[in-house]
Amino acid sequence: MGSWLTTPAGAYASAWLQDQLDRAVVDAFGYHALQLGLPEVDGLRANRMPHRWLVHEAASGLLLPPLPPLQLRQPALHSEFQALPFPAASIDLVVLPHTLEMTADPHAALAEVARVLVPEGRVVIVGFNPMSLWGLRQWAGFSGRLGRLSAEPDVHEHEHAAEFLGYRRVRDWLRLLSFEIEGGRFGLWRPPVQTASRLDRLAWMDRVGSHWWPVLGGMYAIEAVKRVRGMRLVGLKRRPARRGVPSPAVVAAPSASASPARSESVPEHSH
Repeated sequence: MGSWLTTPAGAYASAWLQDQLDRAVVDAFGYHALQLGLPEVDGLRANRMPHRWLVHEAASGLLLPPLPPLQLRQPALHSEFQALPFPAASIDLVVLPHTLEMTADPHAALAEVARVLVPEGRVVIVGFNPMSLWGLRQWAGFSGRLGRLSAEPDVHEHEHAAEFLGYRRVRDWLRLLSFEIEGGRFGLWRPPVQTASRLDRLAWMDRVGSHWWPVLGGMYAIEAVKRVRGMRLVGLKRRPARRGVPSPAVVAAPSASASPARSESVPEHSH
């Protein structure tokens, strides 16, 4: 996918991708952040966590050198996305820029992300929308037509990039893994044409598309938070209301000379 990002359509897509990641991670707090795949994009550049990693997907069975412990800063690691070298509940933020499309088992990779995230940890996912002009190549009968429009080499050059994952499908997977969706956005309504001049002439499609058919954008971004059932955050527990202790009643014996008792009350201000 790296060479495709240098084409006009790729630059158009990567600019939107980078903007969405910057917006999503700038206010994410914690100590450990992780990006899976797509090293051409710095998905964590706007984040201020002290420990950040980029993980390249390693082929199954590939012998790799020992990985450093979690406390060390390491710019890049090699690992299978379905078996990350991090303990459970140890990562505060994970970004997935087209990661699920580029791995053989996207559901298993997402489940592994859920494993390594701390409770209330965040995940940011960016993917191509199959229900868009960018996804038409996935449909039977359109490959020849789009072959004349899209830039080469294209986004499908990766061996596992055989299917774009729909926005609703990814949201469903997240909910099954106990994530709460916090936001979702679409972008890229212009088709992936070959030249920059043609792409510029179609800029009006972004303005119209965002208003009239927003869910048909070429890419989407999803932000979600890992929730743990039964977990209560420290400091949010309310103290039980303190009940007033009734004062002991004092009963005075009436004297023979005393007039009948009258009940007196504090006068109320008239409203």
